Amino acid sequence: MTQKLYETDSYVQTFTAQVLACTPVQGGFAVVLDRTAFFPEGGGQPCDTGTLGAACVLAVHTDGATITHTTDAPLTVGGTVEGCIDWPARLDAMQQHTGEHILSGTLHRLFGAENVGFHIGTPYVRMDTSIPLSAAQLAQAEAEANAAVRADTPVRCWVPDPETLAHTEYRSKKALDGDVRLVEAGGDCCACCGTHLAHTGEVGLIKIISYAHYKSGMRLAVACGQRAYDAVAGIWADTEAAGRLLSSPVGSLAPALERLQNGETALKARLAALQNTLADAYAAAAEPGQPSVLWVDGADGDGLRRVAMSITAKTGAACCTLAPGGQGLAYALASAPGGDLRETCKALNAAYQGRGGGKPGFCQGSLASGSFEQVKDFLLNTL
Repeated sequence: MTQKLYETDSYVQTFTAQVLACTPVQGGFAVVLDRTAFFPEGGGQPCDTGTLGAACVLAVHTDGATITHTTDAPLTVGGTVEGCIDWPARLDAMQQHTGEHILSGTLHRLFGAENVGFHIGTPYVRMDTSIPLSAAQLAQAEAEANAAVRADTPVRCWVPDPETLAHTEYRSKKALDGDVRLVEAGGDCCACCGTHLAHTGEVGLIKIISYAHYKSGMRLAVACGQRAYDAVAGIWADTEAAGRLLSSPVGSLAPALERLQNGETALKARLAALQNTLADAYAAAAEPGQPSVLWVDGADGDGLRRVAMSITAKTGAACCTLAPGGQGLAYALASAPGGDLRETCKALNAAYQGRGGGKPGFCQGSLASGSFEQVKDFLLNTL
């Protein structure tokens, strides 16, 4: 059984150990030591990486008793080797894991929410709860969790004797047999095998970045410690940049955005009215019964559609309208009553590196190559 140095002192960064086994495996060498500070992947926490002597540790796994290190070079069996873990990565994992304990415990205490999923990913920690939670509930839990961080109380990790365990209330995702390692942080007690900080204050900050309904509960993206600082700094920079564009200070962006949206809605309505007028003018000048291909400069996709449909309704013949847009030229194809332009659309796309499609009576897309005259000749010959 490998002695797990990280369970008694998660701040051990370097250590010496005896090499018990070294076996070639796919992707490197499987190394077993008599003792290690490398945490193996498990419980939602990624494994440590670092070095064993001159060899790089690529991955660490365990079967519960033996811990196996995958290295990129062999080690001498029976020899002594110095191990060094990637401390910044370990510290980050400890911040995320301890912060998750505090937040999960707070959600459980306030609302009875169970933590049913946890993974320290990049760039955020994923947390799944057993029940749905409102934005107000999440904000309350976040505030109280950060109060526990600021209290800077000790984090305790221990394995109680069976009698003590039987009388101890703790959270666990599943029923456990035998020795159970408990972690107490910020007033919460939870069964856990991971590495944790010595005091809650070292978490620094807990921030819920996003949340969404997932299965019967919620899926949260959470950042703690340096990750939380980086996330908040990034959000603040984006908010300030948006404020400069809107000529509005941070804290007043919502009203500014509402004014912008209202103005955009009004402009869209005015544009639609103008494009209807334009469509009527083109239709009035169209020759009945004759397919047409027209250049409608300044029209957007909706304008091209309106003009093409109006001309087809007036002439009873197929019509294509084109304007700058998309990859080069934007187009709208309207068929005569009962017609089907899908094959024509495919041929047009194939001839001029286009993308688009639609229904039998109407197709729309854009072309990356071809001039208006080339496209016009192609379509008049096809239509």
